[in-house]
Amino acid sequence: MKVNGVEVEETFAEAFDIKIARVLITAYDYYWAWVAANEATGFGTSVIMCPAEAGIEKKALPSETPDGRPGYYIQICHMSKKGLEEQLLARIGQCVLTAPTTAAFNGLPDVQDKFDTGFKLKFFGDGYEREVEVAGRKCYAIPMMQGEFIVESHFGYVSGIAGGNFFILGENQPAALAAAKAAVDAIADVEGVITPFPGGIVASGSKVGANKYKFLKASTNEKFCPTLRDKVEGSQIPPGVKAVYEIVINGLNVEYVKKAMKVGILAATKIPGVVKITAGNYGGKLGKHLIYLKDLF
Repeated sequence: MKVNGVEVEETFAEAFDIKIARVLITAYDYYWAWVAANEATGFGTSVIMCPAEAGIEKKALPSETPDGRPGYYIQICHMSKKGLEEQLLARIGQCVLTAPTTAAFNGLPDVQDKFDTGFKLKFFGDGYEREVEVAGRKCYAIPMMQGEFIVESHFGYVSGIAGGNFFILGENQPAALAAAKAAVDAIADVEGVITPFPGGIVASGSKVGANKYKFLKASTNEKFCPTLRDKVEGSQIPPGVKAVYEIVINGLNVEYVKKAMKVGILAATKIPGVVKITAGNYGGKLGKHLIYLKDLF
C-alpha cells in the first residue's frame, strides 16, 4: 500500500491498556500555563523507567476554561490506578501549585472514576484553605505568598491506550527527522492524544527484553538499526535507509489513537526523503490492541 507515493507496510502497531488522568492547567497567560504543563509532564517518556508517561495534549482557549483564562490540557498515564493517583498528586502538587499564577482543573469532568487529588492538596493551606465554586465546580483556594492557588477537588481518569506507533524510515537523518517533526505537529491538532517522548519523537525505539542482557526490560531494536543492517539476521532496514524515527501515541481511547496515527502518517509521507512507513509490534506479547496500518486509510 502507498500513501502519498510512500510505501506503508501492511503490518500493525501493538498498543496496550493504561490508566490516564487529564488535567487542565490555567494561568495568567499561555506562557505560564505552558511552563507549568511542561514541568508537570517532565520525565514522562516511557513506563520502562519513568514514574509515569505524560505529555501536553493541547491549548485551551479562555472561553473553554472554568476561570476564563488561557491554559493547556495535559495527560498523565500509569499502568496502575494507585500509581496514577500518586503521580497525579505529586505532579500537580510539585509542578503546578508551585508555578506562578496557575490553577488546576479536572480535564475529564464527565467521567465517574475520580481521585480526590484537590482535597488532598488543600492541606498545604495548613487550615487557612477555603472551599470555593468555580463555574459550578467544587474547588479549594489555597493561600500562598502570590495570592491563592485554585484546585478542583476531584480529578477524573479513564482506561486509555498507550503505545500506538509508527516508524518513519528515511534516506538520511535530516529527512527522517523532518518527517517525524511534521507528524508530531499534525498530531498536535488531534484531541485526546499525546506523544510523550522528547519533542514527540523516539530516537531509541526498543524491543521487549533483550537477546544478550536478560536482566533488561527493553533494549535496542537491532532489526531497525541502520548501522546493523549487514550485521544482524532479519534486518528490516531497506537499502538506502540511514535513519529511523518512531512516533509513539497515547490516547483516551483507541479511536483517538487511530486518528492520530493516520494524521501523522499522512503528514510524514509528504516530506521528501521518506522511504517507508511501518510499525512496531511484538506478536501480541505487549498489548491486546492491534492497530493495522492498512485499516487507517
